[in-house]
Amino acid sequence: MVKVTLPDGSTLEISDGTTPGELAEQIGPRLAKAAVAAKLNGQLVDLSSPITVDTAVKIITLKDDEGLQIMRHSCAHIMAEAICTIWPDTKLVYGPTIEDGFYYDIDLDEAIRPEDFQRIEEKMREIVQADKPIIRKEMSKSEALDKLAGDKYKIDNVNRSDSDIISFYSSGDSFEDLCRGPHIPGTGKAGSFKVMSVAGAYWHGDPTQKMLQRIYGTAWPTKKELDDYLSRLEEAKRRDHRVLGRQLDLFSFNEAGPGFAFIHAKGMIIWNAIVDFWRSVHDKYNYQEIRTPIILNEELWHKSGHWDNYKENMYFTNFDNVSYAIKPMNCPGGCLIYKSRQHSYREFPLRVAELGLVHRHEASGVMHGLFRVRQFTQDDAHIFCTPEQIESEIIGVIDLTLEIYKAFGFEDSHIELSTKPEKHIGSDEIWETATNALKNALEHRNIEYKINEGDGAFYGPKIDFHIKDCLKRSWQLGTIQLDFSMPQRFDMVYTDKDNTEKPPVMIHRAVLGSLERFLGILIEHYAANLPLWLAPEQARVLTISEKTNDYAKVVYQKLKDAQLRCSCDLTDEKVNAKIAKAHREKLPYMLVVGPKETQSNTVNVRTRGAKETKAMGIDEFLRVTKQKIADKK
Repeated sequence: MVKVTLPDGSTLEISDGTTPGELAEQIGPRLAKAAVAAKLNGQLVDLSSPITVDTAVKIITLKDDEGLQIMRHSCAHIMAEAICTIWPDTKLVYGPTIEDGFYYDIDLDEAIRPEDFQRIEEKMREIVQADKPIIRKEMSKSEALDKLAGDKYKIDNVNRSDSDIISFYSSGDSFEDLCRGPHIPGTGKAGSFKVMSVAGAYWHGDPTQKMLQRIYGTAWPTKKELDDYLSRLEEAKRRDHRVLGRQLDLFSFNEAGPGFAFIHAKGMIIWNAIVDFWRSVHDKYNYQEIRTPIILNEELWHKSGHWDNYKENMYFTNFDNVSYAIKPMNCPGGCLIYKSRQHSYREFPLRVAELGLVHRHEASGVMHGLFRVRQFTQDDAHIFCTPEQIESEIIGVIDLTLEIYKAFGFEDSHIELSTKPEKHIGSDEIWETATNALKNALEHRNIEYKINEGDGAFYGPKIDFHIKDCLKRSWQLGTIQLDFSMPQRFDMVYTDKDNTEKPPVMIHRAVLGSLERFLGILIEHYAANLPLWLAPEQARVLTISEKTNDYAKVVYQKLKDAQLRCSCDLTDEKVNAKIAKAHREKLPYMLVVGPKETQSNTVNVRTRGAKETKAMGIDEFLRVTKQKIADKK
């Protein structure tokens, strides 16, 4: 007999060799029906894996993130089986899960086209309806290599494995694929799926290799969830920041500088509103703002480590027989400012922020509007402090970050803590101290977080902030990183209480990440219907006829004097056409003035998205708008 501990802390004694699937049956038929996999002492396994030692067990269902990922991975295999059935000459490469779905890379001389997707889906449904059991088979590495002789892709996968045991999964007698697993117990639990797109992909991303076909799909537990996801995708298309940015004259791109955004006048109004608020919050939290050069010499980048680890993503130039690099990151420049004078523990914590323009070379195929560019502004900050101050500084950064996100309408966020990777610098004691400081800061604020074991930077653990937009898409924005490397590389010191020199703790921190990317996220989140405080044009005065032009000018001037961003439409177009134009341009307020408003010294206020209008005095309208702007509404 072996003892298993369930998530609620209760224990059961079961026969040696009982599987998690059988355990789920013992617990109850509802759980058994929902089960797709299990966790034994934190390790994901198939429901058919025998339990042979005392262990903690969690039955995984599609309500768990891990269960959803396992189901999607199984759908990738089902799609691969369908493709191989339709095109028997297909050579399979690999098929991982991605956010909201999966893909499978295949080598097939015949091009798969969108009109083929329905055939693939129909074959997948046949496989699912057959509810074929998915069976795991294990063998040694040498046995697997013999079995796969002649299949260069799968042999490569085996050779890249760090395990001596190689596993295959079969669904019935018709299909078998190399895979680490785990998988759902049978094809019948595959949920609702759809083949989404096809693209080209090089093997291992190497352009010297043959171009493969990458078939993308998505899968969800129910048809309703699939339909909701597809609806969100359609809505995302309508909100595409690249389209809205062009329509509203916010920004553009030009082949004269691929991947470099041209921010137009209206876009700069939004940009400056973001920056002004960013500066006000940083002033509140006692940050100093600095500015460092864009171009620095090669020697600096050797010292920082970027030359060895990031050179392929950097731009270079040469003058006066000296090699220079355009900075991909702001940190080294911040270190030089720190080293420009002596420092004492009495100055700490020293919080230094920079809106730094950086350049990183991105392949042309991955650039995507403002989301992936070659030049962007990073809202960096570096905090220099003593080890004892780490926890309180992290708490301060968390508070600042969440305050900024809330002001922009992002209150649905989650945090991930990444710990010491296998390759790292610094002692285990330093890592433990740093990681505990991050944990304690999060727990001090009662913030739930996910731990990513071994996913920290080589120089220190980190916290990442992920926000969700109105379409439930997750965006990684902010980050907090403890760095043991940079102070050592730059011989940075401070004089401590005991009059000895010590290296400071260096905290790297960004809140918005890339301002360009954040601008794109804002546009899509609000479908360009930006809150009043961010709107490029906050109000427009619209005349019914030229008879009220003089009064319209008076209203416009009052709005202007009150520092509202506004305009006045005195054209001879009909007022309904003026209103329609203002709606297309996403204006928060339209103030219609005619003879009645002229006589009563009022304005007829039409709010964006509303059909009703309201008569208001000009001073009352200004009070309302000023309060909304102050409240970041």
